[in-house]
Amino acid sequence: MKFKKKVLPNGLRMLAVPMVDNPTVTVLVLVETGSKYEKKAKNGLSHFLEHMCFKGTTNRPNTSDLSKELDTLGCEFNAFTGQEFTGYYAKGKAADFPKLIDIISDLYLNPLLKEDEIEKEKGVIVDEINMYDDMPMQKVHEVWMDLLYGDQPAGWTITGERDVVRGMSRKDFVAYRKAHYVASATTVIVSGNVDANTAFKEVAKKFKGITEGKKNNKKKTRDTQSAPKVALKFKETDQTHFILGVRSFPIYDKRNPILSVLGGVLGSGMSSRLFRKIRDEMGVGYYVRAGNSTSTDSGYFAVSAGVANDRLPEVLRAVMVELNSLKNDMVPADELAKVKEHLVGMMYLGLESSDDLAEYYGMQEVLHRETRTPKEREKIIRAVTADDVRNMAKKIFLEKNLNLALIGPVKDDASLKPILKF
Repeated sequence: MKFKKKVLPNGLRMLAVPMVDNPTVTVLVLVETGSKYEKKAKNGLSHFLEHMCFKGTTNRPNTSDLSKELDTLGCEFNAFTGQEFTGYYAKGKAADFPKLIDIISDLYLNPLLKEDEIEKEKGVIVDEINMYDDMPMQKVHEVWMDLLYGDQPAGWTITGERDVVRGMSRKDFVAYRKAHYVASATTVIVSGNVDANTAFKEVAKKFKGITEGKKNNKKKTRDTQSAPKVALKFKETDQTHFILGVRSFPIYDKRNPILSVLGGVLGSGMSSRLFRKIRDEMGVGYYVRAGNSTSTDSGYFAVSAGVANDRLPEVLRAVMVELNSLKNDMVPADELAKVKEHLVGMMYLGLESSDDLAEYYGMQEVLHRETRTPKEREKIIRAVTADDVRNMAKKIFLEKNLNLALIGPVKDDASLKPILKF
């Protein structure tokens, strides 16, 4: 799982992750931009642009040309948008690498952005927003981000608001691409059964015409809190979906591996504390998760679950008991060892395919983190001690930092606020 990196004179970064005897290859292009780089009047533009890159290029002008060509190759292909990155990828047979890099570079560099296609795609985007509104397990994350960050880019949705999407024009897309889709903000990753030198040669050739303008930056996220906060979104649902958590650290912080272990103790695997407590002992809920989420200028540690409506207070109290326990008591040696093995094992299981490895290395590069191999990450996880975990719990599990977001048939937070105490 070794990788090679090369930076072109124009600032374009290239990564090659050779996988000998693997039958596939993945070409992934990541650009350092997303919803955090937007203005409120154009919130959702990053995501909308991602859609439009598949709607015809100068070399493949018809709307269906790209998808038809990729389908003919038997490829898996898609794109995704986050707060700080946007990605485009295709995964196919190793022998088809020249075709894959040609297609992905074309859609990234040469989208036509036709006005009639923009107008049609507005309906698709609005339907996507409607779909997420009907998925409380998904929607609660938007409630959570708004609770933490409010009216600033970190608190806005990635898809944007319906009226804003409907008002976007071609000139918005052209200006946004010029400001952000530049060489210095772009990373191309080739992972799979392709020689690194061959990969670098093809990337340099296909991305030769990339814009070399200056990259526009984003505003730093305001990340402060002085008292517990609750956000409710009333919806007649069969379950209440909640997120309970605290602020943590940005992506560069050296303490994040400790938070990974802390999350593992609480919610990684069927033998984790919260799974056993909520599902096995209390017999409520289907999913329960715990973990740390980071960005370049903020982070949070959170527990999420969907539970029976009438048992919400009971479950929240149980979660608070577990958080408090980690502040007061050391994690036993056998449990700590089990959690580390689980985290390391799941990491390697998640890196078996070429697309997984492309994303693993690409995300580290595009966010300008120190790039660590899986072996290096494993070593860091194994070095975390029980003292580290308890000290971290004491540091982040503070009453003033608690936040609770939920979606369900709850109209009043009066009965919930008293639960947010250590």
